[in-house]
Amino acid sequence: MRRPAYPLLLLVCAFAAGNTPPAWAAPNTPKSIPNTLKSMLWSSPHHQTEAPRRPEEPPVARYHPDGGRGFMLDRTSNPPLLRFEDSPEIWILQSEPGPRGDTIYRNDIGQPVLRATRLGGLTLFTIDAPQGAAAAFDGEANALHLPKYMGPHAMFELVIQASERSSHAAQRFIPFSTVGDATPDTAALVAESAIVTSEAIVKISHTPNGHTVLTLVSRVLLAKGGKADVQLSSGALTVTYSLEGGGDWPSSERIVRTVTK
Repeated sequence: MRRPAYPLLLLVCAFAAGNTPPAWAAPNTPKSIPNTLKSMLWSSPHHQTEAPRRPEEPPVARYHPDGGRGFMLDRTSNPPLLRFEDSPEIWILQSEPGPRGDTIYRNDIGQPVLRATRLGGLTLFTIDAPQGAAAAFDGEANALHLPKYMGPHAMFELVIQASERSSHAAQRFIPFSTVGDATPDTAALVAESAIVTSEAIVKISHTPNGHTVLTLVSRVLLAKGGKADVQLSSGALTVTYSLEGGGDWPSSERIVRTVTK
């Protein structure tokens, strides 16, 4: 049953008018009875049970988990995008409702990456922290979405860099090439697909027997398609990007899974 508001109203009036406090508020009152308006408010059941909400954070922000890698999260994009500070790869996340009003963000192979609570808390899941690590807000960040248009020189420079990095990791030359002609509206997707492929090849090279596994890959083909995909056939690793939904490409984890399975 809700308590009447009258005692609180009378107390406020007494303080405002400077009147003598009523008998129940005299100095010989037991200590268990609050004697200030502030203590009455903060001892109410409402303040004992409701957790304070975190200040609203910007839609594009930097976070740092306990003992882990810092990352940027862009929630202005649909779907949301994530990038770790020590990596050039941009991850595309899919959100779904979780328990207790949480939101779960997963990568393209279904692994949970982030959990956001309804009060604003953020938890990062990684190989080193499979149970999750709390991530603290660390300031605003720039948007992560790809440029709508990219010139051919910038695109080919990034593709060449990806080939060189992959070749160094595999300890032999792995050429990267496009299937069909790239256009200004697909160049950024070609470049990002090359970047995530080089990330995947470097990851594989750091695993046991990684260099043996990489002998399966003789070349990388960057192709446009109806949806993001990865295929390995006769030494050709085909990484397919898509213009659907503002742009889509496979993650490095998906490429790793395709090559190593």
